[in-house]
Amino acid sequence: MIHEQERVAVYDPGGEPVGSATRARMREAGLWHAATAVLVRSSDGRSVYVHRRTDTKEIYGGLHDCWAGGVVAADESPAEAAARELGEELGIHGTPRFLFRTVHQRGTVRFHAFCYEIAWDGPIVHQPDEVAAGWWTGLDELRHRLDDPEWPFVPDGRQFIEEWFATHGS
Repeated sequence: MIHEQERVAVYDPGGEPVGSATRARMREAGLWHAATAVLVRSSDGRSVYVHRRTDTKEIYGGLHDCWAGGVVAADESPAEAAARELGEELGIHGTPRFLFRTVHQRGTVRFHAFCYEIAWDGPIVHQPDEVAAGWWTGLDELRHRLDDPEWPFVPDGRQFIEEWFATHGS
């Protein structure tokens, strides 16, 4: 479970780490921070793992996402955070491959996103406090769903997968 007193890395608007703050302070003040996002792809590259977040998630509860990830902790690199979050959320243990870096801003939520991917065909074990359900989705089906602005998909995940489709998607 996420703890409000957990210390997270604070970044400046240009993307450089500048210190740390509690998660509660970061949210309350809308501080720039860093987060990771890991796209889980089947080894043949034709499907991605989509999940529905639990209704109790701190941000965007109950919405769908195709990225596993979270906030970078104080004294943690984005690569370390990506591997940690992937293991915590989906029970996948491996080393994700870096894809790209981008910025997400929506209201007081603003962060530098470090996006990764991993090929995986093994078992997936949901963290019950974070993931309500999950399934494999073909890339064409995902594109079709994203064309529907009413589909309940997390805004940052939508941004990242659209960027991925534009530059990496096949």
